[in-house]
Amino acid sequence: MEFWNHIYEHFNPIAFNLFSIPVHWYGLMYVLALLSALLIAKWIVKKDNIAITKEQLDDYFIYAEIGVILGARLGYVLFYDTHTMYYLTQPWQIFNPFIDGQFVGIRGMSFHGAIVGFLIGSYLYYRKYGIPFGLLMDLVAVSVPLGYVFGRIGNFLNQELVGRATDVPWGIYVYDTLRHPSQLYEAFIEGFVVFAIIYLYRKRKAFEGELILLYGVAYGLGRAFVEFYRAPDAQIGYILGDWMTLGMALSLGMAAVSVIIWFVLRKRML
Repeated sequence: MEFWNHIYEHFNPIAFNLFSIPVHWYGLMYVLALLSALLIAKWIVKKDNIAITKEQLDDYFIYAEIGVILGARLGYVLFYDTHTMYYLTQPWQIFNPFIDGQFVGIRGMSFHGAIVGFLIGSYLYYRKYGIPFGLLMDLVAVSVPLGYVFGRIGNFLNQELVGRATDVPWGIYVYDTLRHPSQLYEAFIEGFVVFAIIYLYRKRKAFEGELILLYGVAYGLGRAFVEFYRAPDAQIGYILGDWMTLGMALSLGMAAVSVIIWFVLRKRML
């Protein structure tokens, strides 16, 4: 357990160097997240005989991935970054991976911003190709959670989004403070648990689009729960007392909106 507690002291966040550019495990995990989501989607399409071709699915994921990347970065700039006005007045810097001539990658991504970007990308694809929007949403709902596991492992390997201080024996030392490995809690709850819920429920859905609403509720509540073990963003702190973080508030809002939309759509069917 001693090795685990001090694992960051024995771990190099750089996987390898590509010429002179360092390739971080963080970036590799996000690539694996996107690829695994696509592979799971193809598996579900075949398993459940969903009416979408391989070519249509490949094209859709391009739209979705672009939306996710743009939305995640812009969401971070708008919600979390302390230099929002700087980026708004110099928008070309938002995706600049260099600082003082040194390659550092693009830092700062927001899950809730990624959701907005994903929805916009999906809607644009639906408008152009006519694939039912609800079908696309339900397919994403079941294919994304396991991919998200890689994303949270990437956060863990990158020593970011750390947990609150603790005395549990499985804690991780971050800057001389023992903390919850909250990224791994999130990988389990937001990834494996949410996937299991949606996968088991998918055959019982009452209408197209219900699974993405179930995802919104399951992820929102799961993320809000884990936020009790995750340290607040240093530049924001707690937004209510010493327990509610911005991530918790956004996640609960996401769950609430999903429930409201579910009731509206359900009522229309009756």
